[in-house]
Amino acid sequence: MDRFSTDRLTAERLREDHLDDLVTLHLNAEVSRYLGGVRAPEVTKTYLATNMAHWDQHGFGLWVLRTKDGAFAGRAGIRHILVDDIDEIEIAYAFKREFWGRGFASEVAIALTDIGLSHHELPSLIGLVYVSNGASRRVLEKANYILEKSTTRHGNDVVIYRARR
Repeated sequence: MDRFSTDRLTAERLREDHLDDLVTLHLNAEVSRYLGGVRAPEVTKTYLATNMAHWDQHGFGLWVLRTKDGAFAGRAGIRHILVDDIDEIEIAYAFKREFWGRGFASEVAIALTDIGLSHHELPSLIGLVYVSNGASRRVLEKANYILEKSTTRHGNDVVIYRARR
């Protein structure tokens, strides 16, 4: 599934020509606050390569999100992640600041959950969120994820939400 759309967004499989948009997104301190911090362009280039390889290996991964008029809005996807030494599959999303508070994250989280659980028939998906990121926690709750546990990741206190098929 290289493409999908929601009511207000279109999503296309991550490609090399998305690098400039991702660099801009990852250089924004406000956006990157809950993504592990601002990423230098070289780090984003490696991130892009890693996530493109994920697609090749697993048949799913990250998509670039655009508004219906074609403006870059952010990125989102489904990907493998190691949490507490367990291979989990998470939904992930990040939006440019001007798209915050408008329901786009909830719209995408619901779509990703459907793609993961129904289309790919994955047994469950997680959302991994910094404890202090109340907005993202509400997004997962709106998408019917249940709070499962607290843990630490890369020195940060996080919570894991889960949705099951």
